[in-house]
Amino acid sequence: MVRIAGVRLPAWLISVGGLLLMWAVFAWFAQSRSLPSPLQVASAIVTEVRSGELFFHMGATLARVAAAFIVAMAIGSAIGILLGRSRKLNHFFDPWVIFFLNIPALVIIVLSYIWFGLNEVAAIGAVALNKIPNVIVTIREGAKSLEPQFAEMAKVFRFSKWQVMRHVVLPQLQPFFAAATRSGISLIWKIVLVVELLGRSNGVGFQIHLYFQLFDVATILAYTLVFVVVMLAVEYLLLQPLENYSRRWRAGHA
Repeated sequence: MVRIAGVRLPAWLISVGGLLLMWAVFAWFAQSRSLPSPLQVASAIVTEVRSGELFFHMGATLARVAAAFIVAMAIGSAIGILLGRSRKLNHFFDPWVIFFLNIPALVIIVLSYIWFGLNEVAAIGAVALNKIPNVIVTIREGAKSLEPQFAEMAKVFRFSKWQVMRHVVLPQLQPFFAAATRSGISLIWKIVLVVELLGRSNGVGFQIHLYFQLFDVATILAYTLVFVVVMLAVEYLLLQPLENYSRRWRAGHA
């Protein structure tokens, strides 16, 4: 907390206010359509909200982000755990992981559209495929570092495979799931915008491409800022509370 004129304000609020002030000053000196002021961007946001376009396109993008994220996390986590717990499988499939890890996202998107058409399956599949190798690498490292004494304890108490997975493997992998989730969200929504720009008829990426053609920088920034705010809300209101809830056993253990 920082005290200004007798009023205590959060440091982050002062930081954001300073950024907006600096932006406004630069825009005032530039006097150019290429650098609209914060008020002009705010006006563009209000216009898009009133027309209903913002909610429609934002919803389409968020749906794609959610679908691609679920697919990537489910497939990548399963493969990562499998490779991390089996040295032979890891040695065999490691070149595959490295290969897909280094294919440019744009190439996967273009090939998906060529092979499967300009449809939602190709769009979501391309985004998920870009993220799956990252999830595999993160979860695989976590699976390699599992404490062996917990596995031995599970054998002593004759845990079933499901009990081992639920009570031994998954709790230890929680930090790695958290890392994969955070990096996944930040990567996926950026790739979704490229997917929409190249081959969809709705979404934030489509709108950015549309207003790029119209050279409407204010509306481009309007969609960008609103989407960033939404993703920040997802981080602070959803991901962090879920992470804290999943770590409650560690606090009790400590």
